[in-house]
Amino acid sequence: MAPTPIRQNGGVTSLSNNTHSKFLKIDMHTHILPKQWPDLKKKFGYGEWIQLDHFEPGKARMVLNGKNFREIKCNCWSVEDRKRECDKTGVDIQVLSTVPVMFSYSAKPQHTLELARCLNDHIAQVCKDDPKRFVGLCTLPMQSPELAVQELRRCINELGFVGAQIGSHINDWNLDAPELDQFWKACEQLDAAIFVHPWDMENKGRMEKYWFPWLVGMPCETTISICSLIMGGVFERYPKLKVSFAHGGGSFLGTLGRIAHGFNVRPDICALKIKKNPMEYLDRIYVDSLVHDEDTLHLLIKKLGINKVMLGSDYPFPLGEHHPGKLIEECDWLTNEDKEKVLSGNALKFLGIEHKRDMFTKENKEKNVQYKDN
Repeated sequence: MAPTPIRQNGGVTSLSNNTHSKFLKIDMHTHILPKQWPDLKKKFGYGEWIQLDHFEPGKARMVLNGKNFREIKCNCWSVEDRKRECDKTGVDIQVLSTVPVMFSYSAKPQHTLELARCLNDHIAQVCKDDPKRFVGLCTLPMQSPELAVQELRRCINELGFVGAQIGSHINDWNLDAPELDQFWKACEQLDAAIFVHPWDMENKGRMEKYWFPWLVGMPCETTISICSLIMGGVFERYPKLKVSFAHGGGSFLGTLGRIAHGFNVRPDICALKIKKNPMEYLDRIYVDSLVHDEDTLHLLIKKLGINKVMLGSDYPFPLGEHHPGKLIEECDWLTNEDKEKVLSGNALKFLGIEHKRDMFTKENKEKNVQYKDN
């Protein structure tokens, strides 16, 4: 007997244990690591470098300064496990990026570049081995904009990446730091898609309890990054810049009214580099759909528009959406056209790979099944 449908919309039936979808699914927000890399602390003689401790089959600890930072499973490095889990949840393409703790912006720039090249070469090989399944975002030594631009050019021109993942801040720089202007200029020139991920959150004192850095700090970090790009005039100076933000833009939309009001009542503080109200920059902001809540997803689409939200799951981590796209497919207020945009169409355009749509869908036509209830 077939499973009972959850809800129907425009002839599409979403099933509670359905592994297929009539829609192409592109997961914009996934993370991957190599299974191994050199002992960087031993190699460089300093620093807080992450190493993997494969303490039992299929599991590893990410070790930082001798302490367990996070335990991960083999789906973080095993491409075959990753493919199997994508098949189970109906994800057709993953956009791969490193785990943000690997950014290593506090290290010497040349050493961060060396790590970045190792991570980028790994992602490039995964994408080369299965270009119908994977698309790559590189990581960069952002504390040295010159080296960051150099590596960005290599990754896009030689390795086939579509853009980069960067942190919500670069040490003491917010994303409007003038030092970063050459980076933003290069992103425009290369038509690079930028994915901003929160990282390096405050984790001391009152933030030590209840996983607050991840639950509260990350949304705040993302909000600061968005406001920096708006109020710092980055979006004004680089009108063709493409930037997306993790976790639905963090707490930005929830505080947007306050931000806009503050801009109006204290222009002496907020309106130093731009004249337009922050509300007028919403058409420059892309976000992933990772909000875990239907009402919040509705707010994203209402404020930013249906063309600015892209499926993102944070695979393979616990705070991610464990069945990517399920929330979107079960929203009966979204039309089939809307769902197609959020699940894949918007990502194809943002990443600049819309011309490859047929390549991605050709191998997945057997997944485009119309499921019917009994």
